[in-house]
Amino acid sequence: MSQHDTSGPATAAPGHPPPAVPEPPPPHAAAAPRPLHTRPTDGDLLAARLVPLRRPGQWISAAVLLVLFAMLVHTLVTNPRFQWHVVGHYFLSGSILRGLELTLWLTGAVMASGYLLGIGVAAMRLSRNPVLRGLSFGYVWLVRSVPPLVQLLFWYELASLYPRLSVGVPFGAEFAGVSTAHLFSGVLAAYVGLTLDVAAFSSEIVRGGILSVDQGQREAARALGLGEGRIFRRIVLPQAMPAIIPASGNLLIGMLKATSIVSVIAVQDLLYSSQLIYNQNFLIMPLLLVATLWYIILTTLLSVGQFYVERHYARGTGRSGGRPSRGFWQVARANVPLFGPARRAAEGLS
Repeated sequence: MSQHDTSGPATAAPGHPPPAVPEPPPPHAAAAPRPLHTRPTDGDLLAARLVPLRRPGQWISAAVLLVLFAMLVHTLVTNPRFQWHVVGHYFLSGSILRGLELTLWLTGAVMASGYLLGIGVAAMRLSRNPVLRGLSFGYVWLVRSVPPLVQLLFWYELASLYPRLSVGVPFGAEFAGVSTAHLFSGVLAAYVGLTLDVAAFSSEIVRGGILSVDQGQREAARALGLGEGRIFRRIVLPQAMPAIIPASGNLLIGMLKATSIVSVIAVQDLLYSSQLIYNQNFLIMPLLLVATLWYIILTTLLSVGQFYVERHYARGTGRSGGRPSRGFWQVARANVPLFGPARRAAEGLS
């Protein structure tokens, strides 16, 4: 043979012992520890056993909170002093539902009127007219400085300051007038006072949203020949809404609960209706629970609506509140390729 076969086992020369052939390691033998000064190869990383990150603090805190929550539910269910049968009896009573209707009407009317007025105040703050800017700044400063309850009491007692309101020539003749005591009922005083309060806060929300839009967007639109109205509708407003909606939703929910202060001027809202009932039967806690449950239900519904409105205006802006949430199955499907063909292909490349 002209060529030597080197693939077979080596043969010993005559008179010499055969060379020692290393035995292959058993299939389940533990690998020798890798020196710390060497970097792992891609094959080592792919062959390593995946160990999930352990978070003992999260598990301990979750267990503690679950125990506390279970204790809270237990005491709510087993404590007879809550009188849940009384709560169920008055939950859908006519007096409570009429108070609920007035609360919803007052919240809707105040928010609609307050935002219309607030948009006007925000436009004044953003105008180039120094008088308008000064007046709008003074209005916002004054309303934000006075508590809403004090504003309600001022409007409810307006007759003591101005017994008569009239329409006519400034500093001149009077055409028509009306008695303030007959005009300003409790509901109207609540509507006016809360509307002025919402207008001040909503104007700042709208102004902040508009100012959050980059000025270069307007300049680019003007360069393309777009009018100011079209620039506001098509460019400024869509970009300002993601900043306006969360604060507006917070203001709406806050106003729903703030309507309870109108009970001090005898407006029969949800809370005042409960107070009228427990002043007669002295079942204070069950009636307060009725009002609380209704406020929780309404707040939950408004929060769900706010979520969908935010998601609508956050399309394409990446303002969905941080990292996009993924369900369990989405996460599992996304990680399956790491243990399938992709992993084997990576091992072959290494």
